[in-house]
Amino acid sequence: MLINKTTIAALFKNIKASFNKALAEATPVWPKVASEIPSTGTSNDYSWIKDNWPGLRKWVGDKVIKALEAAKYVVHNVPYEATIGVKRDDLEDDQTGVYAARVKAHGDAAAAWADELVADQLNGAFTTKCWDGQYMIDTDHPVGSGTVSNKGTVALSCATQAAAHACLGAALTAMTSQKNDEGRPLAVNPNVLVVPPALRIVANTLMTADRLEDGKPNPYKGMFEVVVWARLTSATAWFLMDTTKALKPLIYQPRKKPVAVALDNPDDPNVFMKGEFLFSVEARGAAAYAFWQLIWGSTGAG
Repeated sequence: MLINKTTIAALFKNIKASFNKALAEATPVWPKVASEIPSTGTSNDYSWIKDNWPGLRKWVGDKVIKALEAAKYVVHNVPYEATIGVKRDDLEDDQTGVYAARVKAHGDAAAAWADELVADQLNGAFTTKCWDGQYMIDTDHPVGSGTVSNKGTVALSCATQAAAHACLGAALTAMTSQKNDEGRPLAVNPNVLVVPPALRIVANTLMTADRLEDGKPNPYKGMFEVVVWARLTSATAWFLMDTTKALKPLIYQPRKKPVAVALDNPDDPNVFMKGEFLFSVEARGAAAYAFWQLIWGSTGAG
């Protein structure tokens, strides 16, 4: 192959097309559990979440102004990249086919980037603090003059009706019974059950079987959508979520979604010194926690 600006531009145009095709064909999981809030700077400030649950109050007398707390909940964007070198010798010998699989793999990885960000947040929900200073899933979130728990330890089970009540029933009751700091119901409506692959059969049984393993009726059939997420690191932890609100429990914060960048100038010093062209994927962003009231998690440890 003759190496000049025209042939190199054509080559990298095809490479970018393969990358974008892989990116477009992906089916991410994160939209089921997270809301996208784009970023236009180095970070996003979510201090407004500390204003507590949105709602109206009776207007009697002067308006009550809820000032944002001094402590901020700021989520900084982080840069990510992946780069491969395309050897000039391979181009001259017309061996570009060897890079096709690598480019597709980069497209697949770029498509999974947002999933990885959000899944990392969910995996760390038992040990990472959210906007109220507590872990996202914890036993003592401050509400009014008391505390509220959105954490359990019971295993997800379809063995008996009693076991199902102890796991799903307890989570459902805890979520739907929540009130704000003024004692008003939050009207939380859990609709998604998120589990790791190890709990796929148990979760699907709970959502599809007419009767549980003890032969008793299954009161939870069809109640929640099951989301099996291979990126969950615990084989026992499971999560019940309300994703019906304007803001889901998790936040995906893209500053720059994955894009393909090519160093495709034959006269570039890198090509002269190292004999290779560069193809890179760049992205910048983060993930964060929204309202802890919209998620209930169990370690499944018993």
